[in-house]
Amino acid sequence: MSRLSRLSRLSRKSRKPKKIPTINSQPSTLITIPCLKVGGTEMQTLHLVEALVDSGHPCVTVCYFEYDFQMVQLFEQAGSRVVCLSAYGDRPSGNRETYRFLKAGLKRVVNEYRPKVAMVQYMAPGAMPLIILRRLGIKDIVAMLHTDADIYKSLRLVRFLQRHVARLFTCVSETAERNFFGNSNLIGTQVVTRKRSHCTLPNCLPKDFSFGKPQPTTLNSQFTIGLVARLESIKGVDLAIPAFARVLENMPDCRLLIVGNGSMRKMMQTQQQELHIPDNRIEWAGTVDNRKLSDYYGRMTLVWVPSRSEGFGLAAVEAMGMGCPVVAADVGGLKEIVHDGIDGRLFIPENTDDLAEKTLQLLSDTETLQSMSAQTVANARKYSFDIYRERVNTIIENQTL
Repeated sequence: MSRLSRLSRLSRKSRKPKKIPTINSQPSTLITIPCLKVGGTEMQTLHLVEALVDSGHPCVTVCYFEYDFQMVQLFEQAGSRVVCLSAYGDRPSGNRETYRFLKAGLKRVVNEYRPKVAMVQYMAPGAMPLIILRRLGIKDIVAMLHTDADIYKSLRLVRFLQRHVARLFTCVSETAERNFFGNSNLIGTQVVTRKRSHCTLPNCLPKDFSFGKPQPTTLNSQFTIGLVARLESIKGVDLAIPAFARVLENMPDCRLLIVGNGSMRKMMQTQQQELHIPDNRIEWAGTVDNRKLSDYYGRMTLVWVPSRSEGFGLAAVEAMGMGCPVVAADVGGLKEIVHDGIDGRLFIPENTDDLAEKTLQLLSDTETLQSMSAQTVANARKYSFDIYRERVNTIIENQTL
C-alpha cells in the first residue's frame, strides 16, 4: 500500500470527529513544533504565540523532541503553556516508533487541554502530527509551511494533506505559495479562508522591534558588510568569503561582520586563510541573543542574504528595519522583500562574482546607498507585528467552524 493510500485510509476514519469543548468558553489553540531551539522558525512561532495571546486566544505549545530551556521560558513568558513530549529531548528511531510516540503524547495533550484549533509547524516528521490530530478529533488544523517548495523532491504529500486533512495551509511568501499550490492569496483582515484552502501569511518582525533611521554615508566611511545567518549550506554562506575577497581588492578598508554559527564556520575560516584575508577584516561574532541583534545591525552598511533557498528571509527584513540595504539572492521570498534598485539589489543565485559586483556598485555610489537606506525602513514596516497579529486573528476567527 502506498504512503498516500495509507494516509487516505487514516483520513477517512476521521471524517466525523468528536465535538471538543473549549476552555473558558473560548477556542483554545494548540501549537505544535518539532524543536524549541534557538532558530528562525522557533522565533517566528514565538511571534505566533504572542499574536494569539494578544488577541485573546489561549494557547498551549507542544514540542515533540529537542528543546532549549531558555526558549521554553520565552514561550511561557509570552503566555503559552509549554509541553515537551520528550523529557530529555530524544527522538525515537524509525517512522513506526515516531508515530507511536507522537500519538501517545498528542493524545495526552488533547485530552487535557481540549483545543479547538491546531496550528502545526510543518517540518519533519511532516504528515504524522496532522494525521494524528485529525484522528484525535481536531477539525480545524492549520499547517504552517516555513520554507519554499524547492527543498521537496515531490509535492504530492503536501497537496494531499491540503485537500484531505488540514483546513488550511499557510506559506510565508506568495512565491512559496505559488510554488506549492499553483496560485497565491495574501491573507488580509477582510479575507475569509475557505475549507481546504491555502494562503500566504508572511513572517513578522519582533513585537518590540525598534525601527532604525538611515545613517549618513560618505565615501570616507569605513564600510561594513553584514551577514546574519545560520552558517549552513542552504544559507549560501560559502559564497560570502570569496565575494568579500573580491570586494577587498577594490575597497581594502571594508570589513565583514558575520553573526551566526553552524557547521560551515570552519570551512569559511579555511577560505579566509586560503584567500589571505587579514583577521582584522572579518569579525566572527558567533551566536547572538536576538535582543542584541539591533546593536550589530547598527554597525552594518549593508547586509548580504546569499541563500540558496528561502521561504521568506527574516534577516533581510530585520536589516531593512534597521536602515540597511540588502544584497540578496534572487530566490524564493527574498524577491518579494527586496525591490531591486529601490531598497537593495538582487544577485544571480550561486554567483559569487555577481554578489561582489552588486555590492561594489552600491558602496561606490553613496547617494544611491543613502536613498535605499531611507526606503528600507518604509518597506520593513509592512512586516510589523501589529499587521501579523491582525492576520493571525483573521485566520483563527474565520477558520474555526
